[in-house]
Amino acid sequence: MSQQIILLRKGCRSLVNVIVLIKDIVDLTEIKVDPRTQRPILAGLPRKISDVDKRAVEAAVQLKEKHGGKVAVLSLGDDKTRTALREALAMGCDEAYLLKDPAFEGSDTLATSRILAAAIRKIGEYDLILCGEMTLDSLSAQVGPRVAELLGLPQLTYVRSLDLKEGRVVAERDLEEEDEVVEAPMPAVVTVVREINEPRIPSLMSIMRASRKKIEEWDREALGLSEGEVGSAGSAVEILEVRAPKMERKKMIIEAETPEEAAERLVEKLMEEGVLR
Repeated sequence: MSQQIILLRKGCRSLVNVIVLIKDIVDLTEIKVDPRTQRPILAGLPRKISDVDKRAVEAAVQLKEKHGGKVAVLSLGDDKTRTALREALAMGCDEAYLLKDPAFEGSDTLATSRILAAAIRKIGEYDLILCGEMTLDSLSAQVGPRVAELLGLPQLTYVRSLDLKEGRVVAERDLEEEDEVVEAPMPAVVTVVREINEPRIPSLMSIMRASRKKIEEWDREALGLSEGEVGSAGSAVEILEVRAPKMERKKMIIEAETPEEAAERLVEKLMEEGVLR
């Protein structure tokens, strides 16, 4: 799909086309662990946009509101992913694309990035690609940088604020102990951190409008990818199983004559266990 990029002279806004990548994940606060197998119980859990990805959606919509243009939201998933895409549409995205194919199952970050990059090429021209620094189910922080590499684009990671200036993206990066201000020519890939914004809550009218918008669906063949490039066959990492660490309480009992003495002994025990230093 071709989208025209228009740059207007000083005194006018420059339209910006943004593609935002999201992943819908299970609600991590609802996860329970099977005490017998130590495996997480995921069946029937509600799903939602990963929190940092939702902030990428908000950042994209804010750029559109400031500079004009269009925002497309893109996600790899299944039919349940449509709920997340419609939420992004309700927040202000204009177009939605679902990448769905049984062949995509088992894709690691490499195969996932390859699928997303193929879809971005198919969408057409764009100025920015936004996504969260990581999704909260895997914490890999690999998809944004991999997509940038596959598309041959500059990447700005861990961004806490950004704006556009004369055809360039200017960003402040959160490097934990210090901040860094950088800029890059567009098009570029930007991964954002949680602190960049607080996502809006869509109005009822926005939700109703989003429910009527079309979600474009593409499979492997539509993206021009071979079976060996996606799913387990196109992955470099295989996850054998996921288990929760087994936790056992030490059941220590602190006895003392006074509360002050009990507090002192508690601190000593915590220091012995390495909890306090």
